[in-house]
Amino acid sequence: MTDLTLDEFKAEATAFLEANATPKPAATEFVWGQGDDDVALFEEVSPEEEARQLADAKAWLGTKAGAGLHWISGPTELGGRGLPTAYENAYRSIETRYEVPNQSFFGIGFGMVVPTILAHGTPETHAYLNRMRSGELVGCQLFSEPGAGSDLAGLTTKAERDGDEWIVTGQKVWTSGAHYSDIGEIICRTDPDLPKHKGLTGFVVDMHAPGVTVRPLRQMTGGAAFNEVFFDEVRVPDHHRLGDVNQGWTVALTTLMNERASIGGGGGGGGMGLASASRLIQMMEHFGVSDDPVLRDELAKLYTGFQVAKFTNQRAAEKLKATGVPGPELSLGKLMLTNNLTATAEFVAKVLGPRLIADSGEWGTDAWSTFVCGTPGMRIAGGSDETLRNIISERVLGLPKEPGIDSKSPFKDIFKG
Repeated sequence: MTDLTLDEFKAEATAFLEANATPKPAATEFVWGQGDDDVALFEEVSPEEEARQLADAKAWLGTKAGAGLHWISGPTELGGRGLPTAYENAYRSIETRYEVPNQSFFGIGFGMVVPTILAHGTPETHAYLNRMRSGELVGCQLFSEPGAGSDLAGLTTKAERDGDEWIVTGQKVWTSGAHYSDIGEIICRTDPDLPKHKGLTGFVVDMHAPGVTVRPLRQMTGGAAFNEVFFDEVRVPDHHRLGDVNQGWTVALTTLMNERASIGGGGGGGGMGLASASRLIQMMEHFGVSDDPVLRDELAKLYTGFQVAKFTNQRAAEKLKATGVPGPELSLGKLMLTNNLTATAEFVAKVLGPRLIADSGEWGTDAWSTFVCGTPGMRIAGGSDETLRNIISERVLGLPKEPGIDSKSPFKDIFKG
């Protein structure tokens, strides 16, 4: 227990932010045609701008670390403050009132890699945690492969034991932020003689090690937020292993559950975010379709969908607070998010029509094309919609498992690549 009350901590946090950041201007109501009309799901900036933003974000975390506010709920023995999660949430809420650097660079590291290393790591990998939380290191997640995405257990990147080291060879794909990451959490196949889910092992790999090659993947929006990563006999020390040998599926599930909690419980999963009801209503009014009964009905359903997601996420958050372990019900939040985003894209397309793809320069029209183009990617990130429906049906509703999944034969016998 801490002797610092929550109110005292809030006062400390506010004093820190007042001294080191600028308060945001008072929020104003949305007015169609005013301000920035950018509604992209994925921010796309030049490499130079990205490097500048990353440097600013690292510096900001360093400033927070100097005040003991970088890992508020982290264990004290690992460099954290050791305060309850409520204190961390309180700080985040207060920080939203101030202008601070873009911290999305650390989303995967903080939301997925740090919890996994904390749960399954060694003293050597635990040493990375405070360095990640203070902005010194950036982490990424190395799971998906060209032939193993939704069926993650079908991955073929291999790790072969060589004394006190493992030699990693293979390819990962769709890795967000790999080009600016320092370490990565990777799942490899370590025993092809075992069934597909049982011959996997997790590791923490140095992204700057010899044999690691990162290449950008250009997406249809024009940006390159994702990468493919090649491992050519990369050596990883055994003390960088996560969990027991051949128990990597448990490690992967820890990461995936935290990923779904992060995606589904984010701004889009609860509120309508950029696609606010006010923005959509004013769009209908501007283009003269506010009296269309079909569109009005669709907007009402859309708003209801986001509200249901919001309350579902709140319920899941309460369970997470009680157990400390992300559960399968978090898959529902992520699935609801993608359904809501897809419905928003379809609604906007009906309202705008050809304006959506005609770059006329008119405010609030072509800008939505990046939102529409980005939506399909959200149906895959953190587990495809189909995979999440299976998880919900089997692990939440208790329905029978899908037939035809070979969980007993050696992987080498079922993989014919």
